[in-house]
Amino acid sequence: MKLKPVSTAILLATLPTTAVFAAGLDRSGQSIQAFLQPGNYTEAGISILDPDVKGQSSSALGSQKVSDMGEDYYFINAAIKVQATDKISLGLIYDQPFGADAQYDTDTLAFSSANQGTSVEVKTQNLTALIGYQPNENWNFYAGPVWQTVEADIKLRGHAYSNTGYNIKVEEEEAYGWLAGFAYQIPEIALKASVTYRSEIKHDATSHETSAVSALIGSTVFDKLDSKVEAVTPQSVNLDFQTGIAQNTLAFANIRWVHWSQFAVKPELLGTFSQTLTGTRQNLIDYSDDQWSANVGIGHKFSDKWSASTSVGWDSGAGNPVTTLGPTEGYWSLGLGAQYNPAANYFIAGGVKHLWLGDATAQTGGNPVGKFEDNNAWAYGMKIGYRF
Repeated sequence: MKLKPVSTAILLATLPTTAVFAAGLDRSGQSIQAFLQPGNYTEAGISILDPDVKGQSSSALGSQKVSDMGEDYYFINAAIKVQATDKISLGLIYDQPFGADAQYDTDTLAFSSANQGTSVEVKTQNLTALIGYQPNENWNFYAGPVWQTVEADIKLRGHAYSNTGYNIKVEEEEAYGWLAGFAYQIPEIALKASVTYRSEIKHDATSHETSAVSALIGSTVFDKLDSKVEAVTPQSVNLDFQTGIAQNTLAFANIRWVHWSQFAVKPELLGTFSQTLTGTRQNLIDYSDDQWSANVGIGHKFSDKWSASTSVGWDSGAGNPVTTLGPTEGYWSLGLGAQYNPAANYFIAGGVKHLWLGDATAQTGGNPVGKFEDNNAWAYGMKIGYRF
């Protein structure tokens, strides 16, 4: 059952769409598997998500159908790993770990006003530097710093937000964190296991808030505010495992935990006028539970040029009710991937995944404002890898 190192890497890379619609704002899954490849290695990939998220609003204005509010989006990743010596390896990984894209139409009064619908765009970037120490062929201990940026542009419209006409633009802000982990492998049977911890990263970003609420209450105090807003992207743990189970066949699994339960973004102006209007201080985004997710599957090499995999995924979500900016609660998924190797030192891989999104109740300021049920999404991915 011995597998060549290149064959092992081929089977692991067949499905790049691993975590494109996870709980909270999670997107990329923050994998470091490229760094654990043998020898010198580099890769680049893109993942695309096409969600269909519909529901029914509930407010004092009555119930209305909410058409698809989930925007298509894509994110990219790239990595390079260099085996500097027999015992020292260096790596650099770029990904876009967290984000959100949503756009409500103008026909639903709960989420639109003045011919504008509620919209959200949140973007992040990560650059992780890694150094690994391999005392022997079985163990790999690694750690490194993480550079991260966050930016956002959010507009809240409609009765669900008390017709405040609220906008917030968060300027791109950089901050730093770290990761550490270890891996164990037995190459003869293609067994590899790794545990990776990533720290939380605290951002104190400059925000620009504006609101039309001053016209409702006859005060310009709530008109606009430039201030700092704190956003702490959560700590996480990834557990990855693979093992050969037959000739040229691997079983693999990923388990991920993300500490969303203490995540909250609390802009000052939004909190102040929501307290004044409703008696409840509203957060822009918050979650009540931690996220757990798992992805398990099997990969098989059919020839020197072709291999494929299939996987099943599950995500717990980050609590229900949820924010209106991402009204789903976890998912189940089924994925297929294939890989073509024109030569032994490089490959092209593609994957597709269907996701059955969990039903959720959306809320603002603790008040339910809509139900989103029977939704789904399609995810697509492509990756190119090269050994040098």
